[in-house]
Amino acid sequence: MKTLILVRHAKSSWKHNVIDHERPLNKRGQNDAEIVSKYLKSSDLKIDKVLSSDAVRAKTTAEAFVLNLEIDKNIMDLDHNLYDFSGYNLIKTIKDIDASVNNLMVFGHNHAITDFVNTYGDKPIDNVPTCGVTIIDFDIDNWADLNSGKTVYTLFPKDLK
Repeated sequence: MKTLILVRHAKSSWKHNVIDHERPLNKRGQNDAEIVSKYLKSSDLKIDKVLSSDAVRAKTTAEAFVLNLEIDKNIMDLDHNLYDFSGYNLIKTIKDIDASVNNLMVFGHNHAITDFVNTYGDKPIDNVPTCGVTIIDFDIDNWADLNSGKTVYTLFPKDLK
């Protein structure tokens, strides 16, 4: 059994004159990352590995979750391949995860996140919002064998407001 916790990065700011990759979170994004990650703490999630896009907004969201969920920073890696909007690199990156990892948390971007959730999960979601969390269980032993799973949990910032 493998569990995938997918998180779309929190709301980013368009106020800064920076390239897309360097856009920071805005105030709402910072607040949502705090609220959602602190709420998830009560779920007592087990995490073996954390991967995040290296874009500033995704990395900052991941860092808030790692801090608030008290995840060992040493199991977090940044991966430029997750700076992906189509979903191709997201799927490839997940399939390449070592079989010893049972509980994987991934921070990324839309359209890739929503497309993945609707392709591999069993609950249609029109749009995973910023800082939205979706957990999918897969009845597989190796990530390389990724196929349809069961969407077991969703948490969106609006659920906590």
